[in-house]
Amino acid sequence: MVDVALVGCAHIHTPGFIKMLGEMSDRIRVAAVWDDDPQRGKVRADELSAPLVGDLQTIWKNKQIKAVIICSSTNRHEELVRAAARAKKHVFAEKPLGMGSRDSYRMAKAVQKAGVMFSTGYFSRSSAVHRFLRQQIRKGAFGQITRIRGSNCHNGALGGWFDDKPNDAANNWRWMADPTIAGCGGFGDLGTHLLDIMIWLMGPVQQVTAQTSLGTRRYEGCDEVGEGLIRFANGAIGTLAGSWDDLANPVTLMISGTQAHAWVRDGQLYFQSKNVQGADGQSPWTDLPPSWPHSFVVFCDAVCGKQTGELVNINEAAYCVAVMEAMYEGAAKGKWVKPKVPITV
Repeated sequence: MVDVALVGCAHIHTPGFIKMLGEMSDRIRVAAVWDDDPQRGKVRADELSAPLVGDLQTIWKNKQIKAVIICSSTNRHEELVRAAARAKKHVFAEKPLGMGSRDSYRMAKAVQKAGVMFSTGYFSRSSAVHRFLRQQIRKGAFGQITRIRGSNCHNGALGGWFDDKPNDAANNWRWMADPTIAGCGGFGDLGTHLLDIMIWLMGPVQQVTAQTSLGTRRYEGCDEVGEGLIRFANGAIGTLAGSWDDLANPVTLMISGTQAHAWVRDGQLYFQSKNVQGADGQSPWTDLPPSWPHSFVVFCDAVCGKQTGELVNINEAAYCVAVMEAMYEGAAKGKWVKPKVPITV
């Protein structure tokens, strides 16, 4: 049994993580819960049957606690991640890692120096489809990739997910539609998942630009929709969509190369390749590697000494923030922007 602590309960994914922790009770015990809002923290602590602590030092100084799960608002990530690293705790921090490249790279430096494990909520890496596409790209099945498109959209703004709920502190996600606290709006919040996949598949980014929109204008000053353009270092062109204003998002990924073409529709892969027998693109391709568990479960398993998937290393998480930051800068200034890369990624 490994002891962990929940540090911050603000993120909309917190209830899902609590459910997963309950399913891992044979190997993970939540020994403490902290939140900057005691009322919100108490709700989550009660759900976990764990003690609520008011002083973070209680967690940092507890040598039995091996890892922390940080689900605070994004603007609190740096102080919490760096403190966890100093305390030699393994860290799972929700996405995005930071408000921008500067705090993200400072966190990366701290985690690397401490030598602790890290991961974040990029659960799309666990998909069997995405794993298969990565394998085929590495094998050269696509030839020269010319274009890649990613789309991650839902109806969060249309459904009022981020509306203020003054009488429900535990489930009030209003801060996520305030870029001064969240670090981004709808484009960054959802786009970051497919941006991670696109970089995971294609490698480093050369330049980016984007256009964002306030969409329904439900949340003052917060973008709800965005489309980005990416020039990858390998010469491929990428497009990225992220939105809280979509009723449907059937086609989530498309890759076009000189030797193959692939697209993902409603979770099913259609794959056409001159180099893979039977890959005619006419019906869903089902010869896939096994899926990994959710990225959160992969992290918890790693803390317990069991490898069930791939952790997202903190350099990758920081780089994704830097690329998204450059997209927002490109949208604001109407120009192509090179992402800041102060460390090797």
